[in-house]
This record gives sequence, C-alpha cells and structure tokens, in this order.
Amino acid sequence: MLAGIGLGRWLARAVAGHEAGLQAAAADGALWTLRFTSVPEPQDTAAYIDAALRGRAEGHRFAFAVIEQASGEVIGCTSYHDIVPAIDRLEIGWTWYARRVQRSAVNTTCKLLLMQHAFDTLGAKLVGWRTDNFNHASQRAIERLGARRDGVLRHHALRRDGTVRDTVMYSLAAGEWPEVRAHLEWQLARPR
Repeated sequence: MLAGIGLGRWLARAVAGHEAGLQAAAADGALWTLRFTSVPEPQDTAAYIDAALRGRAEGHRFAFAVIEQASGEVIGCTSYHDIVPAIDRLEIGWTWYARRVQRSAVNTTCKLLLMQHAFDTLGAKLVGWRTDNFNHASQRAIERLGARRDGVLRHHALRRDGTVRDTVMYSLAAGEWPEVRAHLEWQLARPR
C-alpha cells in the first residue's frame, strides 16, 4: 500500500522498527490503563506490532507510527483497517497519541492525511470509524472531522478487561470528502 505519508510537522510510517517510540508514547499518560482503548502495555508493544504486521500481510490492516518530523519522536499510532477492496471501503482506527499531543492539531492532521490518501489515491468510496460507546473523547474527535454517526452496534466487541462493548459507527462518503477536506484544511490553517 504505502510506506509513509506526510503533511506539515507529522509523518505516518509503517509501525515496524518503532517499538521503543511506541512504548514511550503509550507511557505518556499510561494510555493502556484506559479500558476502552487498544493501546498496548509497554511489555506488549512487540506483540502489538506483530499483530499489526500480520494484519498487513493478511490485507485487512495497515498500521502507522505517527512521528513528529522535527524531533523524529514517535507520538502515537493509527491504522487503516477492515479494508474491503471489493467495495472500495476501509476504516481508520486503532488510533492513539501520547497525552502531551492530545487536543492538538495532530489528530486532525493525521486524519486529513489518511483521508486524502484513502479517497484521492486509493479511490475509497467510503471511510469508516468505530469507537467504544464510553470513549466520548473519541466520538467528539471523529465528529469534529466531519464524519457522520451511522449508529451503534450493540454487544459488538470484547474489551481487554473481558467486558463487551457497544460500538459507535461513523462514516464519510467520497461525495462528502471535498467539503470535509476544505473544512479540515481551514481548521489547520486558521490563526490560533
């Protein structure tokens, strides 16, 4: 698919070779302690990367390490997943960032990059997102991107603690992309 995509200060590269950086990013905020995320515990980072690479080999996931270009520091992870080439559909998820960069332009920038590539290069007809029903911050972030809430899949997936979550589903269709792109570019360019 691709080795890396970049825009502005951040770069997304394949996760292989970024174990230490992903461990450090996850440790910034002890993100694995949040019951509704996919963030690996430090000792499980290698297994997390291996699972992502298996998903890539099987054709259903492509994970990226998110890197701050100026420092070269890994600040998080995101993925294309549930890739269905037959209907030109994929989802963006498994996203998490070091606490210090949360609520910054990182998520908007990364999602803009991923959507640009999905719609403009890969020819996606639809990009989807999903999140835990209790991950309200993620729901707000997805909605700020311009995605539409499609609904809730009840009793849908296991959490790491063994409980079963409801999953909130979102999507953006190719026809909606030009307006969403313009809005995200405006958000990133406007004075702060």
